[in-house]
Amino acid sequence: MGTHEVERASTTDGLPVSPAIFPTLEAEQVPTQPSLVDARVVFLCLLTILLAVAAAFVARILLHLIALVTHVSFFGRFSFDADVAPAGNHLGWWVVAIPVIGGIIVGYMARYGSKAIRGHGIPEAMEQVLLNQSRIPARITFLKPISSAIAIGTGGPFGAEGPIIATGGAMGSLVGQLIKTTAAERKTLLAAGAAAGMAATFGSPVSAVLLAVELLLFEFRARSVIPVALAAATAAGMRRAFGEPFPVFAMPILDAPGGQALTAYIVIGAIMGLVATAVTRAVYAVEDLFDHIPLHWMWWPAIGAVAVGVVGYFAPRTMGVGYDNISRFLSQHPLAAGTALVFVGLKFISWSIALGSGTSGGTLAPLFTIGGGIGAALGVGAAHLLPAAHVDPRLAALVGMAALFAGASRALLTSVVFAFETTLQPLGLLPLLGGCSASFLVSCLTMRHSIMTEKIARRGVRVPAEYSADFLDTVLVREMMSRAVRTLRADDTLESVRQWIQTRGPGTSHQGFPVLDDAGALQGVLTRRNLLDPDTAGSKLIKELIQRRPSYVYDDLTLRDAADHMVRHDIGRLPVVSRESRKVVGIVTRSDLLKAHRRRLVEQEAEAVTWNRPLAAPQA
Repeated sequence: MGTHEVERASTTDGLPVSPAIFPTLEAEQVPTQPSLVDARVVFLCLLTILLAVAAAFVARILLHLIALVTHVSFFGRFSFDADVAPAGNHLGWWVVAIPVIGGIIVGYMARYGSKAIRGHGIPEAMEQVLLNQSRIPARITFLKPISSAIAIGTGGPFGAEGPIIATGGAMGSLVGQLIKTTAAERKTLLAAGAAAGMAATFGSPVSAVLLAVELLLFEFRARSVIPVALAAATAAGMRRAFGEPFPVFAMPILDAPGGQALTAYIVIGAIMGLVATAVTRAVYAVEDLFDHIPLHWMWWPAIGAVAVGVVGYFAPRTMGVGYDNISRFLSQHPLAAGTALVFVGLKFISWSIALGSGTSGGTLAPLFTIGGGIGAALGVGAAHLLPAAHVDPRLAALVGMAALFAGASRALLTSVVFAFETTLQPLGLLPLLGGCSASFLVSCLTMRHSIMTEKIARRGVRVPAEYSADFLDTVLVREMMSRAVRTLRADDTLESVRQWIQTRGPGTSHQGFPVLDDAGALQGVLTRRNLLDPDTAGSKLIKELIQRRPSYVYDDLTLRDAADHMVRHDIGRLPVVSRESRKVVGIVTRSDLLKAHRRRLVEQEAEAVTWNRPLAAPQA
């Protein structure tokens, strides 16, 4: 009978290895292992560098546009001088009307321009990455910065970094749509534009790359990280070329914290995790309240702006970008604890109502301001309660600033590195790492979604929360393949094979059979359907039934390679060939892929039993 069992052959198992093989096997369909980078990545790198230069100019223009709107709105003069803030106005109660006018204009732009300009930009960019293959409408490229400049310039309590990040991402997406790119390449361009915008604003290229990885790319691959990193570095270099080499939030060099102080900073970080949960829930509670207002959403930004104006009358420093407030908390003379908490409370009221109304603005600077103020207040309290610990309120403010953002956004590494890059405070790294990690832990325990993902999660969008190696990419084919393979000889007749199948012997129930020639070389694969087709004469030779080149996989490739190859060629099984012996040594099927996943689940169940905890349920 023309069937036999092929055992695994290699140079290490003592079996003879024959070099004879079907001469065209090298040209057959076998999975290829792509290189980490190629010429296309080089092209993307050049493209992202040019994109970063453009994003740096756009960031600069937006900052001056915000300044122009501020000058016109609060001081009645035409100027692009960026060193301006609404706090110096003398409008009295008329200050309430300015944000309302800005809210009306933004609402009008959102209704008749694009609804996508509402919000702080990053969740919307995440949604486009996850659902729309990173395609952002071209009009967002100019509508977002203009609407943000109006909202912030008329007193909106937002930072400029969120709109700049969103605009940079929109520019990258637009470039990816104008030229021929894949969805993965457009995502890289979008992330590169966003990272460039952040780096151009704060001079923080490393944290910009981390932000892209943690919130936009949802992966860490050389093909995407390298272009993004080059874009961030270029944008940061452009900031220096514009004459701003200094850190955004300059701090004096502080003393190294001792063990007690470090413990205090970690506790402050944990408290900020609770604050992050409260802030996130409050923001979306306000947004839910606006959903019940019996007016078209176009008018909501104007309604929210009333709160901005009223709070701004009593606390003018709550209006505008407020980077100077962060610097005050980090300076040598921070505010008293009570004063800091009052200011933070007013800032939070103004910001949460404005953001919940759906106007155009960001979250980074407000979170840094709120976190810095609470951290400074907690630092003052710790310094009084534990004088021997030598807790520095300035360092506590730095930890609070970064920890609140880490807990609210779940961007842990971004928060730590950002706080360092914007202050160049080397002795703050250890407290930052401890405080942000504590905040991240508490946030994960008390809140399901972050402030960045709650909005799109409510729309049914599944946002990846953890990035881990593909399990199938960690298992080799040789580990899961079936080693005993029923094969057919190429020169056997179809009738003899049909008689063998009718005997219902071992292996006759298989759905696929590799076909070998006399030298043991793979000729193709036939299925039971091919063999039992009544329209095919039994006198035919097996090799005459082969209609396409054999698809196979090497035993040293991964199950991911095998699975992708199956999908690509619409087949359910692959012969496995030894790269050394060039012989068929097994077969891998879709069932083997499921068995591999079953092994993973067994390991997870064993871990759950060991730690006496329930298995995690899938997220909605």
